[in-house]
Amino acid sequence: MNLTGIISISGRPGLFKVIAQGKNSVIVESMIDKKRFPAYATEKISTLEDISIFTYEEDVKLTEVLSKMNESFTDNCPSHKEDMKTLEAALATFLPNWDKERVYPSDVRKIFQWYHLIKQAGLFEASTEETTEAPVKEAKVKAEPAKKKAATTAGPAKAAKPANMKKAAPVKTGSSRGK
Repeated sequence: MNLTGIISISGRPGLFKVIAQGKNSVIVESMIDKKRFPAYATEKISTLEDISIFTYEEDVKLTEVLSKMNESFTDNCPSHKEDMKTLEAALATFLPNWDKERVYPSDVRKIFQWYHLIKQAGLFEASTEETTEAPVKEAKVKAEPAKKKAATTAGPAKAAKPANMKKAAPVKTGSSRGK
C-alpha cells in the first residue's frame, strides 16, 4: 500500500491526493468528488504516512493499521456511521492495545472512513502490483552507476564555448547625482 501523496486537511472531510505544488499552495484533488483546489500553507495538512495511533506500548503508524484492517476485513468492514461501540469493538479486533483515553471517538470514525476511501480508490490493490515490479526497478538502478563510472574514467569532458558568446559589459555602481 503506497500512501505517498495522500493527505488530510483539517476542517475538510475526506482525503486528498497531492497533484502539483504552486508557489504558496499545494493543488489537491478530493478522493470523494475528484474536485481540485489549492490548499494553502495556513491550513493544517497531515500526510497519512506521518499519522500514528496511540497504544499502551508504543505508537503504531496509520499505514500499518490500515493494512491490518485490509487483512482483517474482506467484505464486512463497518461503516464510519455505525454505533461507536461497534467501531471500537472492530478496532479492537486488529489493534487490541489501542489507548481508549487518548484516541478520541472522532479519530476512530476517521480511521474507518479513511479505510473505505482508500479501498474505493484501489490503493490496497496497487500495493500488490508494486511489490512485483520492485525487483525490476532495483536492477535498473544498480546498473546505472556502473555506466557512470565507465564514463568518468575516460577523462573529463571540456565544455564547448559558443562562438557567439560575448563578454558582459561592466556595471557602473554608485550615484551619478552631485557630479
